[in-house]
Amino acid sequence: MVVLTEHAACLEVEADPTTSVSAIGVSTRRDLRMGSKNAVEVSAPLIVVSNRLPFVLQRNEKGELSRKASAGGLVTAVAPVVVECKGLWIGWSGMYDLDPKTKIPEADPDDKAPTAGLSSDQIIPVHIEEKIFEAFYTGCCNGTLWPLFHSMPDRAVFKADKWKAYCIVNEEFAKCTLQALRKTLSDLDARGDSDVVPVIWIHDYQLFVAANTIRQVCEEENLRCKLAFFLHIPFPSWDIMRLFPWDDVILQGIMACDFVGFHIEDYCVNFIDCCSRRLGCRVDRNKMLVELAGRTIHVKALPIGIPFDRFVELAQSAPVYIKDTDQVRVILGVDRLDYTKGLIHRILTFERLLEKHPEYEEKVVFLQVSVPSRTNVKEYRQLKEEIDQLIGRVNGRFSKPNWSPIRYIYGCINQDQLSAIYRDSAIALVTPLRDGMNLVAKEYVACQINDPGVLILSPFAGAGGMMHEALLVNPYEIDDAANTLHRALNMPLDERMVRMKQLRLREQEHNVTNWMKSFLASIGALASNEDDPLVSKMLPLSLDDFDKFLNNHIDNTSKLSLILDYDGTLVQLTSHPDLAVLPSETKKVLERLANMPDVNIAVISGRTLENVINMVGIDSITYAGSHGLEILHPDGTKFMHPVPNAYAKQLRELMRLLQDEVCHDGAWVENKGVLLTYHYRETPLSMRDYIVKRACEIFHKAGFEPHMANMAIEAKPPTTWDQGRASIYMLRTMYGVDWAERVRIIYAGNEGAMLALQGIACTFRVDSSPTVRTAADYRLAGPDEVLTMLRWVEKQMNKRAPRVMTSPRLARSPKIQKKTVPKDSMHSQMSFEDEGDDHNFMVPKNGPKVLPVPSLSPSPLIK
Repeated sequence: MVVLTEHAACLEVEADPTTSVSAIGVSTRRDLRMGSKNAVEVSAPLIVVSNRLPFVLQRNEKGELSRKASAGGLVTAVAPVVVECKGLWIGWSGMYDLDPKTKIPEADPDDKAPTAGLSSDQIIPVHIEEKIFEAFYTGCCNGTLWPLFHSMPDRAVFKADKWKAYCIVNEEFAKCTLQALRKTLSDLDARGDSDVVPVIWIHDYQLFVAANTIRQVCEEENLRCKLAFFLHIPFPSWDIMRLFPWDDVILQGIMACDFVGFHIEDYCVNFIDCCSRRLGCRVDRNKMLVELAGRTIHVKALPIGIPFDRFVELAQSAPVYIKDTDQVRVILGVDRLDYTKGLIHRILTFERLLEKHPEYEEKVVFLQVSVPSRTNVKEYRQLKEEIDQLIGRVNGRFSKPNWSPIRYIYGCINQDQLSAIYRDSAIALVTPLRDGMNLVAKEYVACQINDPGVLILSPFAGAGGMMHEALLVNPYEIDDAANTLHRALNMPLDERMVRMKQLRLREQEHNVTNWMKSFLASIGALASNEDDPLVSKMLPLSLDDFDKFLNNHIDNTSKLSLILDYDGTLVQLTSHPDLAVLPSETKKVLERLANMPDVNIAVISGRTLENVINMVGIDSITYAGSHGLEILHPDGTKFMHPVPNAYAKQLRELMRLLQDEVCHDGAWVENKGVLLTYHYRETPLSMRDYIVKRACEIFHKAGFEPHMANMAIEAKPPTTWDQGRASIYMLRTMYGVDWAERVRIIYAGNEGAMLALQGIACTFRVDSSPTVRTAADYRLAGPDEVLTMLRWVEKQMNKRAPRVMTSPRLARSPKIQKKTVPKDSMHSQMSFEDEGDDHNFMVPKNGPKVLPVPSLSPSPLIK
């Protein structure tokens, strides 16, 4: 009979990277600081950002704040380094009623926890409203991200309001982090260490998108730092990740960092695959590199360890907690109560063992320790009830007067008790359905200091890919798992010794301090680093890269239509539109392509038609100005979309209001005829938020919806016509109604036409911003990459045999003279019509031939 010598008090625990099951319960007063042999010397201050602070804040009877130790693996490894390098730790305080002005208390003088050396000045608490935090944590983190990233999408709930709360909280964390970074840089500069680059280390799934804001502000304010992210849970495959409606935002948030770490290589591969397939990023799977907006992100597997020596000490000194283990062998399970841990399957496995092998009755007991978690969530309460009923059924079925097959602790135990249970258990049954790493397996191995036991491990835990000497078992295969249990119970001593020796040697070497050093070395923050490992970059975009992008899109017979934006695509964005001159090499390639019979080029821009013609200056191509409201074909045929007459008066009023109130400090208004653009690129950063907010208010006041562009705000006429519909119109008028069967399209530019051309064209979003969302197939960082794409197209088209062109629409017309359009034509000032009159044009006498407005019937190709 197995007897537990005492029962442990229960403390509520949540899943958090700063805590582990082994750390929950009554705090031991042992020194958890790393000894000199494990000292980590860093070359830069470390700013750690996690959902929770590294200790628990609580109030005493007098209402005074005090710290309570939270000695998880992460805290044990990282806190001493933060203390040593005079870094900072940012996290939620755990208290909704904490006044932002309240000072965090210092550690108790007798406190020997790893966080004891963290002064209050090194702690920056994040303050969040209770309603927002509940929507963020319970709603999005636990209700959506947790099940999704553990490959259980049927349990995930997708709600826009929860995601909005998630983004709000991440924004608050980012603001606190930027505050910490500015403070750190100020201290470094004051000491003359202006060459030292602080490291910001963001942890886990609660803070996926915080780095977006941090990166953006750092670039705007020229704040030096290195950004790193580590995920403590699994990263799912593409098929699972794509279910999340805002998956691209999460990927971009992670990729705002310079370095990204996961537990095992499988998670790295999943992440890189998602970046390639969802964001269209270039990747190097061999070197674990990803490129986004011209930046290279380094990805690496960093399996976390445990404070191995600490658990050995505990196992050596811990008193006996389970009696009579020489008579009744113990099969042990230790987990948070969570549906990912496979508790139901584990109990069923033990039941099957007793069914198949009744000889184990009164000789074996299954001890399951379940730490309460998320008890306010209905799903977790239901899981507890199901486990209680199942245990009751098994015990009722097999129990004897002096023996019950299952002993169940629903509560928390301290480290001494847990170490004793680890030490004295014959088998550890660690069989989660999905787990990031699972430190219980490692802790069990560390405590096997006497008669070696057997570790049974699920391959669906990160540890399953590393602890090769464990017996791997699929928790879904109940019969096979029962057979593995039987094998473990009968394993001879010599085999147990060999397996456990190898497991212990590996875990002792790859302990939590080694994990910490590996991270710091990977980001170039160790004092011993001679070279910065983040210097290595992906090779520049080459013609070979477009073999992958476009080889399956271009064949040897179809015609090719290139639809290209101008600003930001063919030319770099500049402080003034007049400075955006087409590079000579780009112009030469376009001219050669324009002379190929199977290629048609269209340049579409928000500029006026006359201006875009003058800026490009290439004959025999199609030009579309004002986002496609006016189009000029190579044969001289011109299309103009009608605009209500009242719109002109509104536009003039908007321009007057903007000029009167917000055209200062580098901001100005550009009149484009039927369009108006308010530019604020040259406005100082300190004034930008206010001036943009005020400009948007003026747009709304004048009756316009502000369309945000790159450092600009646009006013557009009240029509449903846009670059997407204009692109499809151009394709139909150039190639006929059956164009989709005979033409291959490549579009490169901004988001204006992406949705309309999605699935029809191979699309490239050209933007240097890592945070922009897009429906494009691929991303290009800027005009240089577009030029490489055009050279690839030229190379492919030159392989074709010469052919005679027969399409009258594409017949090469005489050269377009820049001043051939009559002065009284509406080439820059668009026609205005009475509302309701769809085909009443103002066309100058003897002006260019004007096509009527096309009647585009509803089509699945147009969104």
